[in-house]
Amino acid sequence: MTPLKKFQHGLKKQNIDLSIITSPQLINYLIGYASEPNERILSLFVSDSQAILFTPSLESDDAKSIVSIPVYDYDDGMNPWKVINEDVLSHFHPIHTVGIDYESLTVDKYFSIQSLLPKAHYQDIGSMMNQIKVIKSKEEKEALMAAGKLADQAVQIGINTLKVGITETEVVAKIEYEMKKLGVSEMSFPTMVLFGDHAGSPHGEVSDRKLKENEFVLFDLGVIYNGYASDMTRTVFFGSETEISDRQKEIYQVVLDAQVTPQQQVKPGILASNLDQLSRQIIEDAGYGQYFIHRLGHGIGQTAHEFPSIDSSNQDRLEAGMCFSIEPGIYIPGEIGIRIEDCVYLTDEGAESFTQFDKSLLYIDVK
Repeated sequence: MTPLKKFQHGLKKQNIDLSIITSPQLINYLIGYASEPNERILSLFVSDSQAILFTPSLESDDAKSIVSIPVYDYDDGMNPWKVINEDVLSHFHPIHTVGIDYESLTVDKYFSIQSLLPKAHYQDIGSMMNQIKVIKSKEEKEALMAAGKLADQAVQIGINTLKVGITETEVVAKIEYEMKKLGVSEMSFPTMVLFGDHAGSPHGEVSDRKLKENEFVLFDLGVIYNGYASDMTRTVFFGSETEISDRQKEIYQVVLDAQVTPQQQVKPGILASNLDQLSRQIIEDAGYGQYFIHRLGHGIGQTAHEFPSIDSSNQDRLEAGMCFSIEPGIYIPGEIGIRIEDCVYLTDEGAESFTQFDKSLLYIDVK
């Protein structure tokens, strides 16, 4: 069953007369049409029995060549909501309940929709979409694998760029430039390269901080490829093994154990909270529990952060076909930050990683 058919089945089950979707990612997922309309209106109208795509006229020919559903359009200078009211909504009457995605629908678009259907009851379809999207198909898995391979290459490019005095910003620029040359149109999120104590913040800002000898370098990055994202983190030591301190070695090893153990032991049926705790306990037992300050992981698909959340409060059981990150870290402000991350596909036997880059402690020759 296609994603659109699954969605229509869900609409029927929940007695939703019409769903109006404005998220380009959700539209791409449901009907396979990828577009970024910017300020223009792109919307998918779906009932349990039909679907209509509404696009700017400059995209309508492309859309008609890709999708098998009716396509309506509007010219620049026209009021798109007036066109929708006159040409699209009439195909879906009566409309008592409208499904919208609370997470992605902007306030201005919500008010525009509400002005057309003021008497309708509005219902969030976010949970339904999460359940449809959370189990990945074979084709989605292959796209995620391809994106993962490119992320592996991106980390290696970053490592090859390291030299004394280079800035975090310069390393990011080199990574993204080389990815463009490999055909990557965009990164999954702003590439993160953090040096030494600067990595003590989990979401540190890339800056003109210069690289020095004998400090860690944290890479957190991913790419969008064929509509799907990758996300990985590796932390390497820029210097020789004789210069690293016992404390630095210890912290790295604790994080590595906390990442590898859940990745090796995860199986369908485990609670997301228990997987988080399995990793967290390793860090707590080593005495660094106060420095692991985020959830263990998040889902991944068309975007880098999706359902499910792998955290201490999530009592959902993980299922075969789910894709999510496993990314413990230790962050000591002003001193050190180490994180290791893979995103995985859960099979009946266990986790299959999208990224394969070495996770052992790597020492990078000083240049």
